Amino acid sequence: MERKFLTVSALNRYLKFKFDNDQNLQKILLKAEISNFKHHSRGHLYLKLKDNSASIDAVMFASSTKTLNFKPKDGDQVIVEGHISIYEPYGTYQLYIKKMDLDGIGDLYLAYEQLKEKLEKLGMFSEEHKKPLPKYPQNIGVITSPTGAAVRDIINVLSIRYPLARVIIYPALVQGVNAKESVADQINNANIDELVDVLIVGRGGGSIEDLWAFNEEVVARAIYASKIPIISAVGHETDFTIADFVSDVRASTPSHAAEIAVPSKTDLLNTISKYMDRMQTSLSRASEAANKYFKQVTQSNIIANPEKITENIKLKLIYLEEKLTAYKPSKQIEHYRENIHNYQLRFHQIIYTILRDKQNRFVSSTEKLDLVNPLSIMKKGYTIVKQDQTIKKSVTEIDESSNIDVEFHDGYLNCEILKKVVK
Repeated sequence: MERKFLTVSALNRYLKFKFDNDQNLQKILLKAEISNFKHHSRGHLYLKLKDNSASIDAVMFASSTKTLNFKPKDGDQVIVEGHISIYEPYGTYQLYIKKMDLDGIGDLYLAYEQLKEKLEKLGMFSEEHKKPLPKYPQNIGVITSPTGAAVRDIINVLSIRYPLARVIIYPALVQGVNAKESVADQINNANIDELVDVLIVGRGGGSIEDLWAFNEEVVARAIYASKIPIISAVGHETDFTIADFVSDVRASTPSHAAEIAVPSKTDLLNTISKYMDRMQTSLSRASEAANKYFKQVTQSNIIANPEKITENIKLKLIYLEEKLTAYKPSKQIEHYRENIHNYQLRFHQIIYTILRDKQNRFVSSTEKLDLVNPLSIMKKGYTIVKQDQTIKKSVTEIDESSNIDVEFHDGYLNCEILKKVVK
């Protein structure tokens, strides 16, 4: 019987097929030390991964190196994720790395991914559980370190953007062993106090270890259970934590969180100014319409010549009177004349009563319009103070270095500020 031979290429192809279809080799998490590290000019990384008694060749293509957050070198202890396959031309197998982290940080990333997957399956990231932020919050709670840069940034933005809101600081540890309990406890305390309309929870930037408190399950569950809407503000724009996914809104930085939490004072003043203009226009139109209606009523033929209504009746009565004269005694005719005269008097009285009622209603409507007319209020001595075309409601808003415009009902004054006194 003739023996059948394989070619080397066929053997390597078969072995590659076996490797690529072995599910145990498609997603490997390996802990090892880097040696023989080489960085190719095209961006690929070639290296060996070893422990005390064995080693394996590995490659990380340039497309995968974008996820690196450190510069690999010989001697680094790393955790890598990838798959095993055979390079057919040489018949050598190697690890194709998709992700690589320094040992320690790699453990944190693994814990992060595991908790993220767990909470996502529980529905804690679902949009249907997100609470809307209040449009005009009166009290804003901030859970962070009371001495960090984050709290100063938040307070500065809020004081400029929406000074009407009161800020309540819930001091918490944001780094270290006890940070997770500290943050979670303060979220619970804010919900018990019920003093604030919205909560900003977070801290400034740092390493993954620095931000780790916001990747803890106890903090995630406290955020999820909160009845108060929460804005997460952890680290910088590129930092993502478990708290970001559970919170109702994620902000890229603490300053951004403050901007999200409140409306703009400038936008609100502009809106109020537009509404005042609309109200004044509406009042003017209503007054013009009332005047026009009054003129139409007073100039109508019925009001101007009420006797025309009785002309036909008079003619008919004259005809009847002439007809009755031939058949009725003079006393009966006189009686009818008196009745006709009385009817005329009553008719005129009714017409003038109607006209007087219409006049009274018009005067009352005009007086009501005057009560809500901003110009009428200003005629009593009230004025509007503006600086840089913006209405100022408090002396604390006035910039002493710039003039102010004081607007009266019949004009305005441009005034120089000599002294500012705050009560």
